[in-house]
Parts: sequence; structure tokens; C-alpha cells
Amino acid sequence: MMQQFNDVLILIDSYFGGSQWFVFLLLGTGLFFTFYLGFPQIRFFNHAIKVLSGKYDKSHHIGDTSHFQALSTALSGTIGTGNIAGVALAIHLGGPSALFWMLITASVGMTTKLVEVTLSHKYREQAEDGTISGGPMYYMKNRLNMRWLAAIFAFATIFSAFGTGCLPQINSISNALFSTFGIKHYITGGVLAVLLGVIVIGGIKRIAKVSERLVPFMAVAYILGSISVLAYNYQNIIPSLTAIFGNIFSETAAVGGFLGSTVVLAFNRGVNRGLFSNEAGQGSAPIAHAAARTEEPVSEGMVALLEPFIDTIIICLLTGLVILSSGAWQEKYENQFQQADLIVLAGSYNENIPEEKALVANHITKKATLPLYTGNLQVKNGRFTNTNITLIHARSFAEDVKVNLGNQLYNGDVTVKNGMIDLSPLNSQLYITGKSLVHSAPLSSKAFNKGFLGNWGQYLIPISLLLFAFTTTVAWAYYGDRAVTYLFGSKYVRPFHIIYVIVFFIASFTDTTIVWTLSGIAITLMTLPNLIGILLLHKEIKKSVNDYKKKVLNR
Repeated sequence: MMQQFNDVLILIDSYFGGSQWFVFLLLGTGLFFTFYLGFPQIRFFNHAIKVLSGKYDKSHHIGDTSHFQALSTALSGTIGTGNIAGVALAIHLGGPSALFWMLITASVGMTTKLVEVTLSHKYREQAEDGTISGGPMYYMKNRLNMRWLAAIFAFATIFSAFGTGCLPQINSISNALFSTFGIKHYITGGVLAVLLGVIVIGGIKRIAKVSERLVPFMAVAYILGSISVLAYNYQNIIPSLTAIFGNIFSETAAVGGFLGSTVVLAFNRGVNRGLFSNEAGQGSAPIAHAAARTEEPVSEGMVALLEPFIDTIIICLLTGLVILSSGAWQEKYENQFQQADLIVLAGSYNENIPEEKALVANHITKKATLPLYTGNLQVKNGRFTNTNITLIHARSFAEDVKVNLGNQLYNGDVTVKNGMIDLSPLNSQLYITGKSLVHSAPLSSKAFNKGFLGNWGQYLIPISLLLFAFTTTVAWAYYGDRAVTYLFGSKYVRPFHIIYVIVFFIASFTDTTIVWTLSGIAITLMTLPNLIGILLLHKEIKKSVNDYKKKVLNR
């Protein structure tokens, strides 16, 4: 059932976030504004740092947060699983060159952030409870007079609060803590759900205070940890950079357990994961920046310009280099298989025979199709008795596969339909283990093991995820409640927070693959209305930037 549901989500995502037109629209919008505004990410980079430092701050300006608090809150919404699990997933699916497209997305995304934040700050409002409320829905309503588009964006923001900020964040945290420390998923979810409830009830001011303390600390700690791993594997840094930039327009060949990837998949997954990480164009960060104390909307846009640089060009690049230089992305590890990642092929294929490996690789990269197995498989002492099948898990040949029932080896039958193993009619304690490639947070964790700290390095990932992903969840709770405020009024914010915390807990033990697929759909539903809005207002944003340049930069 889970596999079939995931297939439906993948089909939906293939027409939206995973499609060519979406990534071209996203990159095209960023490129358009980059040239239209004269490369502001380069020209105004130093000025953005000065604004962030408080050089132009005035205490009497309207708003709930300082520039630094707004940036910290926005960064807490972007620095999360995308920087750790998202980078690992992009490399797992698209190979090293996927990281290149993440960096390109961030580079043009710096301009997109400036544009969307400027417009959202310019048309912000004061809510009935006295707090500042802003975001793309307000410029859509107040400037474009397109209330229907604003409503679509607001509803998509609520959906994304769950699909981007809630589900994948706690899912990655609980998986990382379980694989490293053996802590049950529901225990992690329960404890953090209580803490989440305490923080979000305090509103933006409490969220901003938590963010400005945690974000700088966790970013510096993670960067130092990444550098230590790179220093240990220094001889692999140049080959890793070559792999990232040298195969941009060529396929990534099958290496080790990795069965290769196509140029299209690297491009799609790189851009998609890049957006998930820095959220440029999605319209989420403008909601946090709208609360900043300043009368100059462009100045807050300047601050926002720094987000993709910090989030993706620095942190994601470091994560990617750690994974590539360690070699962990092409090695198999003992792990518990997830049903949505497991495929049973009809016929026996040997990974050590190049011709047979190539056949399976072509199937994985969708160049060809191999027959899928359908029928019952007998299991004796945890082993499949049928030798005329091949198990593929996480896009790699599965080895030493065992079917377990609790702490014992399973004896009995399992049903396979179109290559998918159905464990649902059986005992809920039934699960499959073996050696295969890993992705998402477990891959990053394995990579950090290969440094000066040895096995102690694996603890950096769950601790980082705990901080990164949790602060992301907190930030998205605020984004969601601003959308609720826009649509229904402030009195419905509290019920939203309650539902958000409950879903947060449930997501701690939900299938990872389904969570990631759902998040991709949520991102697209929120991004499209925002891109349409900022493109319609391209003349206004150029005038605003030029006026700001004359008023502030040239004085």
C-alpha cells in the first residue's frame, strides 16, 4: 500500500516539481532578474553585509525583529534536512554533478530572494493581534489585486508548512537518532513535539530569539566538522571537485555500488534539492523578513540575498564534498530496507558481471525496462529460497538480505506485486535488512565517519539534524500561522499550531521516501504563484532597487 501510494505521489510530482518545465521556470526567473537587475548578488553583496551588521538600523522603525533576527529566522527555515539529507539524496539520485546544479540554483536564487522579500516587505500589514504579517500573499492582494492568487499561495503555504517544514524534518531527525543511538522514532517525536509546542506558542518574537542564538552556533559547528573531514580526506578533494564540475553534460557512470545517473536526472534533482534547501522563489522567507524593523523594503531584500549563499553555496557544498571525498556515496552498508526503495526483478543478475550490471543500471536510469517479479516468495530462516530473482534497494544490488520478524529470522511467505514486496498483511514487526547503498541522512552520517573523529563523526549528523531540522520546523510553524492569519484571522492560529504539533509527532515514524516525495509536491504548489507574481511586478522591483541605490548607496 505504501509503495503504491508513493508511486501515485511520484506520478503527481513528475508533472510538477520533477518536470522539466518547473525547473526551467525556476532557473529562468532567477536568471531573468539577475540580468534585469544587473547581477545584484555581486554588486550589492558587501552592502548586504553592512545592512545585516545594523549599520542602517533605526529603533523607531515598525516591525517585530531586527535584520539579524529576521535573517536567522529565515535561515532556520532553510538550513535543515536539505543541507544534510537533501544533498545526500541529490547525489544518490543524480550523482556528483547534481551538486553543481544545486550551486547554480543558489547563485541565481540570491537575486530571486532579493526580489520576493522586497515586494513582500513593501506590502506587509499589521494583523488584528498587533503583529506584523507579510509574505507574497500580501503583494498579490494589495498590489496585483489578485486575491484568488493570494489565496492559492496562502493555502499552499499551509500545505508546505507540513510538507516542507514539518514532515521531512522530524522524519530525518528520528531516523538519524534511531540509526545512531537506537532511540525509538516515537520517543524522539514525542519529546520534540512538546518542545515545539512551547516555542511556537510564543510567536515570532520567541522564535526569533531562539533562532538568533541557535543558527549561528549550529552553522559554525557544522562547518568546522565538515572541514575536519575534508582535511582527513584532502587527497580526494580535487577528484571530488572534478566529479562535480567535470560531468555536467555527461552521464555519471556506474561506480562501486552506484548504478549511474543521467544528465537529466542530475539536473532535475540538483535544482529540486537546491530549491528545497534554500527555498529561493518559494516565497517562504519573505514571511519572516516581513517582520523586520525597517522602512526600506529593499534593505531587507539585501539581507535576504545572503541566505542562498550561506545555506547552499557554503553549507551544501561542504556537505557534498564530505560525501564525495569520503567515497560513502558509492559504498554499501548494512541497513533496514524501506519498502518504497525496494524492487524485486524477475531473473537473476550478477553485479560482478559487467553485462548484467549494465542491464540493471539501464533499468535504474530508465534507459530500458527489465521484467518485475509477481507472485509469492518463500522465506526460510530469513532467506528467500527463490534464486531466480534480484533484489534492488536504494538503486543498488542488495546483498546479504534477511527477512526478520522482531528479533528472529522469519519463516513463511511474502507477496510480491509488480516488483513490490507487500508486508502489510503480515505482522507489523516484519522487516527486511541487508547491505545496499544508503541515502538522505544515513549517507551523510556514514560520510562523517571517515574523518579524524572516526566513528565519533557519525554523531555530528544526528546532533546537527536535531538543531538544523528542529529550527526549520519552528520557522515553518510561523510561516503557516501567517498564512492562516491571512485566510481566516488570528483566532485560528492556535488550532493550527495544535494540528501542526500532532502531525509533527506522527511524521516521526512515517516512511522517509514518501515524505520526501510529498515535500517536492508541496514546494511546487507554493512556488508557482510566487514566481508568477514577482514576474508580473518586474518593473516595480527595478524601480525600487534603483530608487534605493540613489537614496542609500549614493548618498
